Amino acid sequence: MQKSPISTLIEIAVKNSDEAAKRLGKAILAHEETEKQLSLLLQYKEDYVIRFQDGASKGISTTQYINFQSFINKLDGAVEGQKQVVGDAEYKIKLARNHWQESEKKRLSYDTLNNRAIASVQKKEGKRDQKQMDEHAARSFFYKR
Repeated sequence: MQKSPISTLIEIAVKNSDEAAKRLGKAILAHEETEKQLSLLLQYKEDYVIRFQDGASKGISTTQYINFQSFINKLDGAVEGQKQVVGDAEYKIKLARNHWQESEKKRLSYDTLNNRAIASVQKKEGKRDQKQMDEHAARSFFYKR
């Protein structure tokens, strides 16, 4: 039996929706990884500041202070860069989610069309069956007389 065009469209829509869902999942995992990296950078900076403050309370040289400031500035730059990466990952999630939602919407619309077509065929078959039963009953009644 040959597949109907709508069933082919449904298969394609299901495949596209599944692929979009996988891309969304990957985007979410990538975002989580970028957030972990940001968290690690912030924790490293906090630990470094605490170590520096402990050392500074015992006295440090000007060179040590300049090195600390330079390193903190570099860490701040890395944190800002990682925040941008997190923002980019969030944007990719938004795009992937929108794509998945559109794919699902298309799939659901094809399912609805298919269900309507099936219901229409069933209704026609029901009417045909009812007509045949009515004709059969009429013939039976006519021949019993």
